[in-house]
Amino acid sequence: MTPSSSAAVAFLGIGLMGSRQARRLLEAGYDLTVWNRSREKAEVLAPLGARVMDAAPDAVRDVEIVVLMLENGGIVTDVLFAQGVAEALRPGTILVDMSSIKPAEAQDHAKLLAERGVHHIDAPVSGGTVGAEQGTLAIMAGGDAEAFSRVKPVLEVMGRPVHVGPHGAGQLAKLANQIIVGVTIGAVAEALLLAERGGADPAKVREALRGGFAESRILDLHGQRMVERDFVTKGRSVTHLKDLDNALDAAERLSLQDVPYTALTADLFRGLIENAGDLDHSGLLVELERRNDRPVR
Repeated sequence: MTPSSSAAVAFLGIGLMGSRQARRLLEAGYDLTVWNRSREKAEVLAPLGARVMDAAPDAVRDVEIVVLMLENGGIVTDVLFAQGVAEALRPGTILVDMSSIKPAEAQDHAKLLAERGVHHIDAPVSGGTVGAEQGTLAIMAGGDAEAFSRVKPVLEVMGRPVHVGPHGAGQLAKLANQIIVGVTIGAVAEALLLAERGGADPAKVREALRGGFAESRILDLHGQRMVERDFVTKGRSVTHLKDLDNALDAAERLSLQDVPYTALTADLFRGLIENAGDLDHSGLLVELERRNDRPVR
């Protein structure tokens, strides 16, 4: 049976992304219960009709679908199996984990939940807070195809869901996304630095490249941030590094011995964070400048 907009849904993790996703579910008419470690962040949804719970297990009792949007795999494991959420879930419930975690963690969670009769879908996203607010997130889902089809209407409120394979495949797709985005940010930063060092105007170089084979959303959005030196965090470097480290872990588990672009980009992010802090991920330009002995503005 496919859940209707009257289906009872619980949403755990009301942060920058989760607050916007939960708001869209409320606006679509879903009966929503919410929980966040810091209750005040969840309280902003109460005027829109959400029920706010103090404890995560209380939020998931008697619902058909549970959505998680938490910071990392360790926190997901803690909420599910240490804080009592898994025990509170009814058999037949579908748990959709939209957090970005290791594929192996997603597979372990799916196995443990299946033992309780609970369906698991790993469905990480790409698109940032703008995509979450507009309901245009790219949603990469792994797990049982039938469970995915049942929860698809809920996911479509938040973006464009695509079933990409079995448990853990959603997380692999997200890691692929983060590799492409991170490597491309580094390439744009290096190219603009080269152009500027040679006397070209990086803003004009970016403009000249637009529409050619180098065109991309990274050149458009992140290239503009580099030109303007606007490194106020919109995409956290710490989060991107976590995803790249997860990609390296996945590569090792899959016996991929050489993933040089991922390894180099992770090293660049690590240097950026250690030397300049958790800037926007377009701040890779700052790390490249540091490595080339240029005073960072």
